[in-house]
Amino acid sequence: MNKLNKIAALFATVALVGSAFAQSPANEVNNWRATDGTVWKNGTNEHCWRDNVWTPETGVQGCDGVPAPVVAAPAPVKAPAPAPVVAAPAPAPVVVVPVAPATEKVSFAADAFFDFDKAVLKPEGKAKLDDLAGKVKGLTLEVVIAVGHTDAKGTDAYNQKLSIKRADAVKAYLSGKSIETSRIYTEGKGEAQPVADNKTDAGRAKNRRVEIEVVGTRAK
Repeated sequence: MNKLNKIAALFATVALVGSAFAQSPANEVNNWRATDGTVWKNGTNEHCWRDNVWTPETGVQGCDGVPAPVVAAPAPVKAPAPAPVVAAPAPAPVVVVPVAPATEKVSFAADAFFDFDKAVLKPEGKAKLDDLAGKVKGLTLEVVIAVGHTDAKGTDAYNQKLSIKRADAVKAYLSGKSIETSRIYTEGKGEAQPVADNKTDAGRAKNRRVEIEVVGTRAK
């Protein structure tokens, strides 16, 4: 009877162990675990219980030589590079273009008359030159041209010299009116260019003359 009881107790123990194997979900990873998923360990918590097909590849990580997963340290976050400092462009140089004043060219003409065989200005001739000198003021003077003439009496050579003397007399008078001497040009034409008939006294009086032309510019 005692022998039968011992055999029955042995079968009950085997059945209990078999039932534990059947209920364990550890077969998924080849380590025994409780129903709540906790891995069974020995009494000192140094080893995990393995089933008969356990390998390091199928064991629970962190048990019996199976390495625990290595958690990689997060990559350092690089600080954003500072934005490049862009220098402001240098201001373009201001080019000041001088504006030339608007000008116009002007000219004045006058004549001075002389007595027969004389190179001395008559009073009315001086009055005309005074008026001309007043008009020249404010001009940028370019040139003053004085051309002397005579009537037909006398030789050509004599009249040529006389016409030059008359032009020089006008130059001397205008120079005394603050007109630059270097701007005044003179020449004589003698009796070659009459403006009236030399057969009459009135005509000859008109031919005894100096024609003056002034050329310059002024602001508009």
